[in-house]
Amino acid sequence: MMIETILIFPIIASIILFLIKSKKLNNLALIGYSIVLLFNSVMIYSKLISAGKLPYNLFGAYFNVDSLNILFLLILVIIFIGVVIYNQGFIKNLDINENQHTYYSIGILLFIFSMTGAILSANLALSWVFIEATTLASAYLIYFNKTKHSLEATWKYVFICSIGIALAFVGIILLSIGTGQYNSLFFNELYLNADKIAPFWLKLSFVFILIGFGTKIGLAPVHAWLPDAHSEAPSPISALLSATLLNSAFLIILRVYKLMELTNLDHYARILLISMGILSLFITAVFVFNINNYKRMLAYSSIENMGIIAIGIAVGGLGIYAAMLHLLAHSLIKSSFFLTAGNILKLYKTKKINEISGILKQDKLTGWLWILCFVGIAGLPPSPLFISEFLLLKAMFDKNQFILALIFIIFLTVIIFGIGKSILKMSFGDIKTLKITDNQPITSEHSALKDISLSMYMPQLVFIGVSLILGIYMPSFINQMLHNAALAISSVP
Repeated sequence: MMIETILIFPIIASIILFLIKSKKLNNLALIGYSIVLLFNSVMIYSKLISAGKLPYNLFGAYFNVDSLNILFLLILVIIFIGVVIYNQGFIKNLDINENQHTYYSIGILLFIFSMTGAILSANLALSWVFIEATTLASAYLIYFNKTKHSLEATWKYVFICSIGIALAFVGIILLSIGTGQYNSLFFNELYLNADKIAPFWLKLSFVFILIGFGTKIGLAPVHAWLPDAHSEAPSPISALLSATLLNSAFLIILRVYKLMELTNLDHYARILLISMGILSLFITAVFVFNINNYKRMLAYSSIENMGIIAIGIAVGGLGIYAAMLHLLAHSLIKSSFFLTAGNILKLYKTKKINEISGILKQDKLTGWLWILCFVGIAGLPPSPLFISEFLLLKAMFDKNQFILALIFIIFLTVIIFGIGKSILKMSFGDIKTLKITDNQPITSEHSALKDISLSMYMPQLVFIGVSLILGIYMPSFINQMLHNAALAISSVP
């Protein structure tokens, strides 16, 4: 009953919250779901390790866990728990009524439910349904602040992602045509009958699937929704969007990429992945250099890192292991970054980089978290991203892809410099004078520091601490999990 509990609990909880509408019950539901998700995910992982497979579940073959999606599930669980803890302090200080509080909580429950469904789905069409559900579930969350900019970001998100999902649906239809008499979209059956799939239809379908789900991932050039949505959503939602939603959509690409390898069409798929990955780095390098909104800056960093993961998959071999390590580390660090950005927004009431300085003097803990998040995302030792990027470069050199490695290094250097100058400018210096009215200047020392509770520091401290430890010492069970996930994607050197 583990998979069943994970999928049924949020539906029942959402119905109860909608009928009762209580802030206390809303918070309890989120905490309860995070505990249920953690307990059952750990049980699933332990049974997978001991028995190699899970017992039969009520949903039959439609949901399953293997050595690949267990990694994505555990990342989702960890980030969700951190967001729930942060949210306890974040939501408490918002001036919202019980209806808004309830819809916000239901939105989170359904958002996590839809991502969990996408991760656990053993059928390509069912995965598509859940990815579409993530758009519907998260639209209200992005619009939550109900400003002109958040409304614009929400419409852009819904419009662009809906087009992307429609393209992915076309790709699924084309793949279904290619399967011929073996008309099945279950991943296991697709892999078993890979040699019977018509190569023409498979190649054509991969283009549509990559662009379609790539829209949800935020890979360039189909990334336009991401900077707006990430920057306008409340910080806990931004953390979920960047650290879990992008992963959930990427998992489906990985499933289909394995099918391309089994049919010896991986060279074609690698060219497309590398092209989108390099373009993602280029777009980030261009926009992040002179950006003046720190949440948009972090959003572009997500585009960059998903591009790096795509390149790692395309390089193959050691690059796939590096991509899995990068995915894990990016989720921990980027969620910390967005949550810390929420603290900064509480302190300064602005997202503009040029209006912020002296964070270390204003709130030392937030300032150091901001700096450590930069160290992590920039891949500076002891960040695990340093290891993943080093391994990815090694894989490129081993395969004599020297031009790709050079382009990769140049773009990374530009991006690190662009983000770094903004982070350092915001962290150091004197506290800026803010102006409430023409006759009432005040300093940011009188801002909402009291509104930042302990729960709004704890997740970042844990996530950053864990990520930096992983850069120094990798526990054997995590290393094995990453290795197994890489083998599940490809055993081709």
